[in-house]
Amino acid sequence: MEKYRLRDLGFARVALAIPKIRVADCDFNAAQIVDLIRMAEGENVDVLLLPEMCITGYTAADLFQQETLQEKSLKALKRIVEFTDRLERIYDGLVVLGTLIICDDQVFNCAVLLQGGRILGIVPKTYMPNYKEFYEKRWFASSRNAVSSKIELLGEKVPFGTDLLFSATNFPKLVIGVEICEDLWVPIPPSSYQAIAGATLLLNLSASNEIIGKADYRRILVESQSGRCIAAYLYCSAGVGESTTDVVFGGHGLIAENGTIIKESARFLRNNQLVAQDIDFAKINFYRQQTTSMGDGVSEIHRPFRKISFELVQPVYTSLQRDISPYPFVPQDISQRDQRCEEIFSIQVAGLAKRLDSGRPKTAVIGVSGGLDSTLALLVAVKTFDALNLNRKNIIGLTMPGFATSERTKQNAVKLCQALGVSLEEIDIKEGCLQQYRDIGHDQTNQDVVFENVQARYRTMTLFDRGNQLRGLVLGTGDLSEIALGWCTYSGDHLSHYNVNASIPKTLVKYLISWVAETQVDEETRLILRDIFSTPISPELTSGKDGKITQKTEDIIGPYELHDFFLYYMVRWGMSPEKIMFLAECAFDGKYSVQEIKRWLRLFIQRFFNNQWKRSCMPDCPKVGSVSLSPRGDWRMPSDAEVSLWREELENEGEG
Repeated sequence: MEKYRLRDLGFARVALAIPKIRVADCDFNAAQIVDLIRMAEGENVDVLLLPEMCITGYTAADLFQQETLQEKSLKALKRIVEFTDRLERIYDGLVVLGTLIICDDQVFNCAVLLQGGRILGIVPKTYMPNYKEFYEKRWFASSRNAVSSKIELLGEKVPFGTDLLFSATNFPKLVIGVEICEDLWVPIPPSSYQAIAGATLLLNLSASNEIIGKADYRRILVESQSGRCIAAYLYCSAGVGESTTDVVFGGHGLIAENGTIIKESARFLRNNQLVAQDIDFAKINFYRQQTTSMGDGVSEIHRPFRKISFELVQPVYTSLQRDISPYPFVPQDISQRDQRCEEIFSIQVAGLAKRLDSGRPKTAVIGVSGGLDSTLALLVAVKTFDALNLNRKNIIGLTMPGFATSERTKQNAVKLCQALGVSLEEIDIKEGCLQQYRDIGHDQTNQDVVFENVQARYRTMTLFDRGNQLRGLVLGTGDLSEIALGWCTYSGDHLSHYNVNASIPKTLVKYLISWVAETQVDEETRLILRDIFSTPISPELTSGKDGKITQKTEDIIGPYELHDFFLYYMVRWGMSPEKIMFLAECAFDGKYSVQEIKRWLRLFIQRFFNNQWKRSCMPDCPKVGSVSLSPRGDWRMPSDAEVSLWREELENEGEG
């Protein structure tokens, strides 16, 4: 992947460094910090964060006011600064560490930001915990008590205050705001103001002791603050070297991006620990632009900030230090996946229940094919009828075998309807389709798109006509992946009264059916669902051999797992073809070649643009996830928009 420049794709590498320390031994602590900076250089880290008061130790207590410790901490800071100056490095990373600073005849608990042998700025702590095990007001002044906006330190004038933001001149997406420990615990953390002023990376130097349940609470705070601020949030807490006179520290480090913890340190380690991760600042900037309410906060709580400039040198690394899931719509953690499936299923049921309450139809009519999508829609209908105390017999499962219907899918459709206790009807569409071929003068032996679409439209006409007879609501079954690709017949399976699957991608449909099979049904139904789950995906519109499935969708349009990946990053995050290619190469390394990925991405982009006209008049549907293509909600796009920019970038991808 050497053709990619990660900085150009919006990535910067950050790291948490949790040093082994000795309380009040500044020389020892400085040596550990220097070792961690050296490790960070080896990892090509752009921004390195260390804990609160890591030069002296957070638990030095009354020793903070001892002149000996104050002087020694300053010498230790000087040693660290000089080390970053004389170190022959390929790039200059930004180091953020905690120490005490004397200013205006007061002692401040501060974050010091340094790079390339100079101190860029100092941010003092604002909120001083003075309850339970904490006693900070005994030693430290709040930032509110500071008078000076600059201080003399190590022979130079250094910006001092909580109104500092640090901006990378050659990477504008990276703007850094800093707060310290308790600042995060208050109703409106300082980082909220920093984010509104443009900070995309929020840093928290902390010394948070360990008690039962506190780690979980930290995760909640960090996740929620990064989510509210639409930012990356790094939290780095002091480790086990702190004093255990009354409390124990575990060295908890968290890296969050836009509401999700993406990396976490091990706790209670006794050695130095470095935790690095690549952050996608382009994603953060995209989501801020999309979330217009973010900008509304500027007028509500505007505060002036001084911006301190620094520069990031182009990194030498080309490999991404970040896990890229090949299935972005599907949680990798099994318990989280089950929770997600339950929630999605509940949303589908709630949406259909409202539609049934509103229209008061007597029945629900659904075409059952024995495939994944119609199976999921049928399961949703059954659950909805149960929730409304309606008779399942008023769900009409209509199987409509055609020229290519396999025995396997037909039998699965029949068996599933019987197992679920819904009404089953069969209408063979072959004779009706033959009549249509005769009417329009089409050679029935020519199994082209006309041959296929006649069948799809005839089935849809039959569903609506039968629905009229039964005063029924016709349920749509097409999923998000098919809608994105336009893999549906206009005025055929494209239409319904209400589509319960329209915002669920194919990769997630599989897991939903699997979840229902394992948690919601009896053994007989479970076995049927498992066989449906393992059946090849096929429209079954061209004749097979010996009643078997020969027309396989993924042989024609490509793997759904790739298309869902492309869809997620193009629509959810507005990414370019070049960046989607890069991420897909990371996610599917060893499974698909670069040429295969590019081939199917080319097809995805072309089909996505070419089929917007179908999406512009799609039926109502419930939104269940972060990506929806409803023209009334999430996705508004001209049907005749030009695809050339996206296609050209893909063809030129990797050049220059």
